[in-house]
Amino acid sequence: MYDQLPELLKEFSRQFSDSREHIFDVTFEIADDGQPVFHGRVMDIQVQQALEAAVYGVYPAAKADFSGVQILCNASNRHLYVSTNLTSLHAGTSFLKEMVSQMLYGAQMEVLAEEGNWGFVRQADGYLGWTYLPYLTATPPLETTHLVCIPVQPLFVKASSDSERLTRVMAGMSVTLLEVAGDWALIQANERGWVPFKTLRAIDALPKSNEERCKTILSDAFKMTGTPYLWGGCTANGIDCSGLAQLTHRLAGVALRRDADMQYAGGRKVEAPFRPCDLVFFGDQEDGEQRITHVGISLGGWEMIHSSRSRNGVYTDDIQAVPHLRDSFLFGCTYLDEPRE
Repeated sequence: MYDQLPELLKEFSRQFSDSREHIFDVTFEIADDGQPVFHGRVMDIQVQQALEAAVYGVYPAAKADFSGVQILCNASNRHLYVSTNLTSLHAGTSFLKEMVSQMLYGAQMEVLAEEGNWGFVRQADGYLGWTYLPYLTATPPLETTHLVCIPVQPLFVKASSDSERLTRVMAGMSVTLLEVAGDWALIQANERGWVPFKTLRAIDALPKSNEERCKTILSDAFKMTGTPYLWGGCTANGIDCSGLAQLTHRLAGVALRRDADMQYAGGRKVEAPFRPCDLVFFGDQEDGEQRITHVGISLGGWEMIHSSRSRNGVYTDDIQAVPHLRDSFLFGCTYLDEPRE
């Protein structure tokens, strides 16, 4: 009677197949009373409701049991914050598992599941992964006022570079300004200490025009020159291609998703000749479809700055002059300007 259910579940699995942002793992069995009983996990109540509607749309007389489906995002989940200056997000419950991203001090996340000292978490932008729970806290940070705007900055006990170093803060980190003394600022990050005031950028003073945003993006990108390439990296300790695009846009007040293909999907598509701050994408063919594997920030024309695995870091390149870049170029997008002629 319920011969269409396997295909229906396959369709939902295809729809929510991107494990970076979605979980759909549902099976069913037929109970003794002849009715379908569903088991598994879905991300949120909206997905379960959509599944129920689809089932009853095909079988309106069914008395299906969905009580065995776990809804991962729910009101009882803990919401935690990064309490160290930096922590990592992994594909499994070990630091030896693939690092898929990193999170700076104060980043908020929802804990969907726990295994020992590891939590399966959902970041504010929906990105999923496992992180080390001892590096998190239930205490939210103070209201943030500034972003750290240079790649790396020591945090000092006193308003002097000769004083003891407490830790380091990094570009993109949200901090709270507590006091200003001359050229120095007392801030609250994962520690309370002093930094040169010029290393901070007020959140309420981020650039408003696209022209100023682009100047800021390029200036900050060039400051990262020489930063080593690191898969999953988001900071000057090591950064990958999409991490560089995301970080530099964040410092200009523009939100990008984490991975290159997500960034292309969220932007407005543009074609050559490219303008400064366009994002340019590269990739290959997989099962007859184009697969995005790399992103750079255009400097105008075919010049770009990017975090390059082949060059092991952040450098500039001419796309047309580098064979593997020229041959793998796909398309471009932007998050800044108005539609072009």
